[in-house]
Amino acid sequence: MEALYYHKESNNQVVCSLCPHNCRISDSKAGICKVRQNKSGVLTTKNYGRVSSIGFDPIEKKPLYHFYPGSEILSIGSVGCNLQCQFCQNWQISQTSVEDFKRRTEKIGSDEIIKIARSKERNSGIAYTYNEPTVFFEFMLDTAKKAKENNLNNVVVTNGFINQEPLNELNNFIDAYSVDLKAFNEAFFIKYTKSGLEAVKNTLINIAKANKHLEITNLVIPGLNDDKKEFRLMVKWIAENIGNQTVLHISKYYPTYKLKVESTPIEKMLELNRIANEYLDYVFLGNVLLPESNNTNCPGCGELLISRTGYVVRKHNVNSYGNCINCDTHVFDYLN
Repeated sequence: MEALYYHKESNNQVVCSLCPHNCRISDSKAGICKVRQNKSGVLTTKNYGRVSSIGFDPIEKKPLYHFYPGSEILSIGSVGCNLQCQFCQNWQISQTSVEDFKRRTEKIGSDEIIKIARSKERNSGIAYTYNEPTVFFEFMLDTAKKAKENNLNNVVVTNGFINQEPLNELNNFIDAYSVDLKAFNEAFFIKYTKSGLEAVKNTLINIAKANKHLEITNLVIPGLNDDKKEFRLMVKWIAENIGNQTVLHISKYYPTYKLKVESTPIEKMLELNRIANEYLDYVFLGNVLLPESNNTNCPGCGELLISRTGYVVRKHNVNSYGNCINCDTHVFDYLN
């Protein structure tokens, strides 16, 4: 299938403009993502409708804590990624091509995905996740359009490395984003992900201005992106540019793929949690089971609104409008 967002050049070369890499691709070659290929001067998407993973998940697994908490969502993924993170948790599907994928991808149409999504009563919509959804942009866009026609929510779990024009088109159909802000250091992005920080910051600002639900995840890797001063700059930037009610997930790192740094100490997680709480109202600790580290409390009076133990979610002092019963502070725009 012909891809969107590219232009042709001489000698059958094309330039892909989907993400900030802006890959110049020669005939028969693919871009950095491994799934967008030049065929005789036409950019094609090799992974259209090629699904590597599909299944219902708790929405908290995305992670999204303030977007229909306690609901489930149909999650789909393909293969490929426009980043090359040395610490990738899904490298088996992201750091490969359709041809080299160890398991066989399943060919599924958008209509079939909508049918599956509607088959479960508590399902809130469709999440485009597992590998980077940007690199199956066309299939995501087509499916998201049909999802909205069927009153289903669309959620994107992304690294945020996308150009503004395609993001603007996507915003017409996406309800919520979970964005992985991998560090607040350009050198880290270049060395460990082969991408750049500024483009991700632009994505976050764009999503916020489009009034889409946004939650941010920061995976803390010891010695690489856990500097206190740098972290403080990051959460301050989030508060000032996106808002102090932005949900932040501070996530514990475990050795994986090419990176064998020791896992994040609990003490470091708690230290960064204290810093983040100086600037943001909703901060959670991911990949750890600590008492109350995943509960939502009212920023107005401190009342417990939602408690979480793993993926078990219980609502407490919150009404159907998403307000704290005790002080009437509005917390949730999207509540079952």
